[in-house]
Amino acid sequence: MPTTRQTTRRRFLQGMAAAGAASIMLPSTNRALGYQSSNDRPVFGTIGLRNQGWAITRKSFKFADFAALADVDSKVLGTHVENTEKGQDKKPDAYKDYRKILDREDIDAVMVATPDHWHTKVVVEAMRAGKDIYCEKPLTLTIDEGKLIEKVVKETGRVFQVGTMQRTECGHRFLQAVALVKAGRIGTVKKVTCGIGGFSSSPVIPIAPVPEELDWEFWLGPAPKVPYRALPEMRKGYGGGVPLYSNAHYAFRNWHEYSGGKLTDWGAHHVDIACWAIGASDTGPSRVTPLDYEMGCEYKDGHPVVDDRYNIATKFNIRADMPNDVEMIITNEGDNGILFEGTEGRFFVNRGRISGNPVEALKENPLPEGAIEEVYGGKVSENHTANFTDSMKSREQPISDVWSHNRMLEICHLSNIAMRLDRAVNWDPTKREIVGDAEANSFLARESRKGYELET
Repeated sequence: MPTTRQTTRRRFLQGMAAAGAASIMLPSTNRALGYQSSNDRPVFGTIGLRNQGWAITRKSFKFADFAALADVDSKVLGTHVENTEKGQDKKPDAYKDYRKILDREDIDAVMVATPDHWHTKVVVEAMRAGKDIYCEKPLTLTIDEGKLIEKVVKETGRVFQVGTMQRTECGHRFLQAVALVKAGRIGTVKKVTCGIGGFSSSPVIPIAPVPEELDWEFWLGPAPKVPYRALPEMRKGYGGGVPLYSNAHYAFRNWHEYSGGKLTDWGAHHVDIACWAIGASDTGPSRVTPLDYEMGCEYKDGHPVVDDRYNIATKFNIRADMPNDVEMIITNEGDNGILFEGTEGRFFVNRGRISGNPVEALKENPLPEGAIEEVYGGKVSENHTANFTDSMKSREQPISDVWSHNRMLEICHLSNIAMRLDRAVNWDPTKREIVGDAEANSFLARESRKGYELET
């Protein structure tokens, strides 16, 4: 079993010992009242249903029964309650307030796909309510949120899967890529480039009436109180089309108040695989440098000077100095995917292909039998939800654990901090803090709005 998986398992066992056996509830032991699943399948609830929330719910019908769904948009909620009823025998209950799901003793686990700024609050409360967690990536809005989640996983002993499904799915291309690197097929790794695409800037986005079906106050939650904005000509498409320049729903990734742009969106996928391959899943960079970039608006002292347009980076080239003298480049340029370069070759991988001379050489010199399974830490699961439900039974942490996810996501968060402050940042991966820059360190956390504070 690879070192990173051993480390994860060791940390989890330490957490279980600290929490005590009484805190560990296996599926189906907490259903004296409420939803009764057929065939002893786990009972799930989903919190946040737009886009990826519905995608992971629909994909999970094979493995679990859904007793409840929650969303602050009544149209989205109503639509997916009906869709879920078509996918299983019983209609799920519908809630606007996610806490109604956490209060239910018949629900074993929650799938969380809210906007990023809600993730930490929801999952911390859910773990302390005795639920296992499947949370979409990126897991956190800040680096300190990741540390809090790790603390609560250890305290509660809950199983926690992050939605970085490239570790399990995509035809196992990324697993093959990791196996190629670990087998030395490109020699010593010197450089890895993560192409993650960019965003377009927006025009000025005017204040607009809040759609009747949306609880804007609750959607904002921990984020600052601001008015709803949308281009008037796009509001006709709300609900059925895409409100391209709205600061809710589809466009939340374009605002630092709610997300981290492409750096934490696609970066959470490709930087994850890159770190896994080069053996950096339990450490981090020494320095992160913005080589060139463009922001969606003007910044001063790390903060946007306007609030009426997108504010994340739209174009970027960032260098992270990784252990063993590996140079990691994160860029909006080129193909979406990962290019690995070593002293004896190079190859490229994305969700659609894996190509290059080391890949072609597999025809004559295949990887040893079991190489991909060794990378994975055992038999490769059918999909990401299957890995999660299997882990719920075994009480071992899934393939996408919180510790390795937070370590690689720190690179993405540091990249955003460096661009916002227009300077390189030095990172201590042991202390997990920025070195010699108090202003930059202040960006490791973010204050929650009153009434939506995090449980620490």
